[in-house]
Amino acid sequence: MPRPFSRLPEPLAFIRHFTPSWFAMTMGTGVLALVIAHLPWRMPGLWLLAEGLWFVAVGLFALFSLLFLLRLALFRDTVWPMLLHPVQSMFLGAIPMGLAVLIKGLLLFGVPRWGEVVYALANLLWWLDAALALLGALLVPYLMFTRQHHALEKLTAVWLLPIVAPEVAASTAGSLAPHLAAEAAQQLLVAGFVLWGLSLSLAFSLITLVLLRLALHKLPDTDFAATSWLPLGPLATGCLGLLSMGQAAPLAFAGTPLVSAAELARDLGLIGGLALWGAGLWWLVIATLFTRHYIRDNMAFNLGWWGFTFPLGVFALATFELQALTGLSFFAFVGLLLAVQLAAVWSLVFSRTLAGIWHGELFQAPCLGGPGSPAVSVLSEQAG
Repeated sequence: MPRPFSRLPEPLAFIRHFTPSWFAMTMGTGVLALVIAHLPWRMPGLWLLAEGLWFVAVGLFALFSLLFLLRLALFRDTVWPMLLHPVQSMFLGAIPMGLAVLIKGLLLFGVPRWGEVVYALANLLWWLDAALALLGALLVPYLMFTRQHHALEKLTAVWLLPIVAPEVAASTAGSLAPHLAAEAAQQLLVAGFVLWGLSLSLAFSLITLVLLRLALHKLPDTDFAATSWLPLGPLATGCLGLLSMGQAAPLAFAGTPLVSAAELARDLGLIGGLALWGAGLWWLVIATLFTRHYIRDNMAFNLGWWGFTFPLGVFALATFELQALTGLSFFAFVGLLLAVQLAAVWSLVFSRTLAGIWHGELFQAPCLGGPGSPAVSVLSEQAG
């Protein structure tokens, strides 16, 4: 059996080669905690399991943030190659998305433990998250348009990652607003709707390009298998954000001239949420078929596999939200199936990640051209 970290290419490689794609692990773990906590049925131990997973996600986010900051401080020569890399730069969007998931978990698990002071902390963290999400949604596309090299045949849904981050922040705003004072809630929701519109409109444009690429050039290489699931993310998050912000709006704007608009947002939110859920259902089915195709090709593991988890988890959360609003048992049944599927996928990806960490083979940044898995050579070729 290989010794732990025996495949590290150099001392401190886990810092020099640390990439933002690790934050996808926080996203996947955090969303599993939220899905378990939102199950319509209460079973002994489920809440403790969900809370434990959330604490794991918090620990991972803190560790990854430290490693990323150390890379920026100690290895400044690696920053520009990361920003210019056509794939690794996209994962900068995973940082605010991971933080948004933790904020939503803070509202669920933090208040019973530490009291209502958590709401003030969550509000501060949300504005930080929104700023990071907006920065990524502007910086990465700007680099795409001015410095990076892209081609239609190499396009994958990974382009969505920096664009979807504001939308994830918006969905969290709907959960936080009911716990704030009226003025703070109004500011939060207005910002949330702006972020939602900014993100979803661009996401639809990119999904259109992804469909064109698939029709003309067929499926990407097996190293990008998980990207087939990424378009499900903005559709599911768009549904969840529209539902949660729509439900929070009437209370936040009660007694103001915008109360009628807030009530309209609540009603249209349900209709729009159902429409987006339907679009997500189509992509869920097509992504499942794509994955069956990839499994036959013996796809090799890489950190991109975490892309299987978050879109599926957010779609499950949107499904449970629809069940709560409509009372239809159909959504509860579908949500349960999605939750079971998510738990199975997370267990597989988490175990494979631990094995990769043990051997040190995952600490190889594609933008630095280090040796490693097939994904490294593929991504390095794209960067050139």
